[in-house]
This record gives sequence, structure tokens and C-alpha cells, in this order.
Amino acid sequence: MAQAASLQLSLIDIASQQFFVEGMLVQPKAKPFLKWAGGKTQLLGELVSLMPKDKTGRYFEPFLGSGALFFHINPSIAVLNDSNDDLINCYKVIRDNVEDLILDLNNHENSKEYFYLIRGTKEGDLTPVERASRTIFLNRTCFNGLYRVNQKGEFNAPYGYYANPKICNEENLRAVSLVLSNMTLHSGGYEQSLSSARKGDFVYFDPPYLPVSKYSDFKRYTKDSFYEKDHIRLAEVFKDLDSRGCYVMLSNSDHPLVHQLFKPYNVKTVKARRLINKIAANRGKVNELIVRNYE
Repeated sequence: MAQAASLQLSLIDIASQQFFVEGMLVQPKAKPFLKWAGGKTQLLGELVSLMPKDKTGRYFEPFLGSGALFFHINPSIAVLNDSNDDLINCYKVIRDNVEDLILDLNNHENSKEYFYLIRGTKEGDLTPVERASRTIFLNRTCFNGLYRVNQKGEFNAPYGYYANPKICNEENLRAVSLVLSNMTLHSGGYEQSLSSARKGDFVYFDPPYLPVSKYSDFKRYTKDSFYEKDHIRLAEVFKDLDSRGCYVMLSNSDHPLVHQLFKPYNVKTVKARRLINKIAANRGKVNELIVRNYE
């Protein structure tokens, strides 16, 4: 009887993704649930080492994307934003309704015909859970996990022909749900999400990069692109946050305009791997810039 009770407890623990290590309850560490062009997983060491050491305020990430830095540092209070409505819908559904999402994700199949059937569905015909499920499915099965839309805002990346993609990572989705439980999520312009930022808060900007070559333009995460004038405006917002006493860090390409716009601040050059490029020979290590308003 005792053995049966112990087995039942173990099954409950596994089902809820909770594990006991030396008598302590341990939750699996959350990690990004989407593939994302420009994601910062490879630069986490550099980014964390350059964060302010005495930061006690809130964490702001106005261009959230896959949230690699957010998940890595796991702040207790965060304000997260992205202009991609599909993306923020995913975060909200995972936070508020993860079990229904898992059920829906497990109904998908990996085939070319099914992929284009789901890609062709209209978002307006779907519930928030179905819409989030569609976004994750397309991301996990499309070519290179590239989230790309046309001028109408319609997802248009092709089928990826992967033999066994991980469409539903239940353990990680539940871990992400727990991490997001007390976070504020916004979908829209980045400036509005920063309205409450104040002295001591930390803001990390990871905008669509300025292209340094003809084939390095990956701005089509939404139907609205991010142009040079938008980067100039971003530099003004950076300066405003600096005047408020915020700690501010920004990533961007090693582009002359970035050097010009952020000349008064601390600019460090780092090496990053470019994993997606139309020209295969150009996939490799490139320079990127990390800008800070603090030492």
C-alpha cells in the first residue's frame, strides 16, 4: 500500500512538472518557447555580464521577441511588450490558459498539406487559444523557424520539412506559464510600454536591427517595418530614459548610424553568429553592438 501511494505521488509530481531534489521542490527552468530570428540566446553571457550590478528596480523589455534574456534572468517584476499581436497573444494564453493550449497543440500533425492548411486559416476565425496554437505550430514547423509576414500581416514562411519537430514541449510551456504569472504584457508601440519606467528600473532594447547588407533585412515580424527614422526615434527614447534615471541597454548591428546615434554612451562590440542569411557564405560570426548608459 505504501509503495502504491508513493507511486501515485510520483505520477502527480511528474504530471505537474514539479520535482523534489534533496527534499526541496524544484520547478524546471523556463526557456523561450519559439524559434526567433535575432534571438539572444547565444549572447546571454555577454548581456548578463553587462547588466548593472546594483539594479533593484523593475525589468522592461519593449521588443520582447522570444524573451531569451528575460527567461534567463527570471526577474520578479517585469513589463514586457512587443508590436507583434500574435506573439503577445501566445504569451498571454500560456500565462492564463496553458493546459487548453497544450491540448490543442497535441492535435497538430507534421505534414506539408496540413501546414499550408493551418497557415491559410484566418486569425479572426480562431479563439485566442487556437490562435496561439497556430502560431507555435507554424513556428516549429516552418523553414528555419522564421516568423515572417507580408504587407497584409499574413504569415508567409514556407514549410520546413523537419522529420520530427517538437511542436508541444509541455514541461517548458508549464514552466513559462509559472514565470509569466505576475508579469505585465503589452501589445503595441514600445514607447507606451515605457510610460511608467522610473529611476532604478532596467530597460533592455532589442529592436529589429539596422541592415548591414542587402540580404540582412529581417524586419518583417509585423506588417509595419522598422526604418532608419524609427532607430533615430529610439535613440531619443533611450536618452529620455537616461534622464529619468533608468538603466538602459540596447543591442543592434555594427552600423555607422548606431555609432553616430549612441556616441555619448558606452558602446561595446561583440561577436555573434548569424544563423539566417540568403547567402550561405554570409552565415557566420559578425559584429554586433551593445550600448549602455552606465559603466
